[in-house]
Amino acid sequence: MSKITLALDAMGGDFGPSVVVPAALDFAARNPDCELILVGEEAAVNEYLGTDVSEQIRVHAASQVVDMDESPSHALRNKKDSSMRVAVNLVKQGVADACVSAGNTGALMATARFVLKTIPGIDRPAIISAFPAIDGRTWVLDLGANIDSSAEHLRQFAVMGSVLVTAVDGDPAPAVGLLNIGQEEIKGVEQVKLAHTMMDCCGLNYIGYIEGDDIYMMKDLDIVVTDGFIGNVALKSSEGVAKLIKNFLNAEYKRNWLTKLIAVISLPVLKSLQRRIDPRRYNGAPLLGLRGIVVKSHGGADVLAFENALSIAKKEVRADVAHRIADKVTSLLELKDSA
Repeated sequence: MSKITLALDAMGGDFGPSVVVPAALDFAARNPDCELILVGEEAAVNEYLGTDVSEQIRVHAASQVVDMDESPSHALRNKKDSSMRVAVNLVKQGVADACVSAGNTGALMATARFVLKTIPGIDRPAIISAFPAIDGRTWVLDLGANIDSSAEHLRQFAVMGSVLVTAVDGDPAPAVGLLNIGQEEIKGVEQVKLAHTMMDCCGLNYIGYIEGDDIYMMKDLDIVVTDGFIGNVALKSSEGVAKLIKNFLNAEYKRNWLTKLIAVISLPVLKSLQRRIDPRRYNGAPLLGLRGIVVKSHGGADVLAFENALSIAKKEVRADVAHRIADKVTSLLELKDSA
C-alpha cells in the first residue's frame, strides 16, 4: 500500500505547534503508512518536536503566519509564504496528498480555491462535517463557505456530500435530506423549493425536506444539505448545546453529597455519554469541490481533535474523493447536455 503524505499547517489555529506537533507525533505512531510535513517557523516547530523525531515527519519552513482574525483577501495578497499557503502549495505541487489546517477558515478557503481551483462544473466549494446522531453520525454541508447559495449550489453540495459519504463511510446510497423549516411542499424560501425539484435528476438517494431536529434524531439520514449561513449556525448551536449539557450535569451532580455519590455510581454512563457527544470526535471538515484535498480543523482543537482531522484527510486520500467528485460531476454535466 502506497504511503500517504499530509501537509500540516503547523502554525494555524489558536494553539499552533503546541497542538499540531504532538498530534502529528501521535498520528504518525499509529499510522505507519503516512508521512507528515510540518509547515511553519522551524524554530517554533522544532521546539515541540524535540530530539526524538519520527522518520515519518519532516519540517518544511514557512516564514509567515495567517492570523485568526485576518481578512482572507489580505492573507491571499500578503502572506504568500505563510504556513497555510505553503501547505496548500505542497498539495498543488504533488508533494503532499492533502493539507490539514486549523487556521483562519476564510483565509484557508480563499487560499485553497485560488491555488487548487475548483473542479469543473462546481461553482463553489463547500465545507462538510459530521454531527452526532441517534444512529451514528449525520454529515452536514455547507458549514460556512457560502452564505448566499442558489438552488444549483445546493444541488452541487448534495452531489459532493453523497460522493464523500460513499467513499468515507462505504455507503453506496447515502440518504440525502434538504434542510427546511418544515416538510410540507409549500414551506421554505424559493431557492430551497427550487433545489427540491432539482434533486431527482442527480441520481441521489434523495428523501426530501428534513427539519433541524432530524439532523440528530432521524434514523437512516446520512447527509443534510443547506446554505453556509444556516449550516454554520447549526454547527455552533450544536457545540453550545453540548457544552450546556455538560455544565448542567456538573452543576447537578455537585449539588449535595447524595448527588455526588450518584455521580460516582453513574460515572461509566457519564463517560459514555461524553464520548458520544464529544465535539472532538467529529472534528475535521473537508473542503469539497477543490482539485485537491484540504481539511479544516476547528481553531480551538486539542491534540485528540486535530488527530481526528488527520484521520479524515487520510480517508479522503485513500478513497480518492476529489477525483470521484470530478467523475460524478462530469457524468451529470454530460447527462444535462444530452437532455
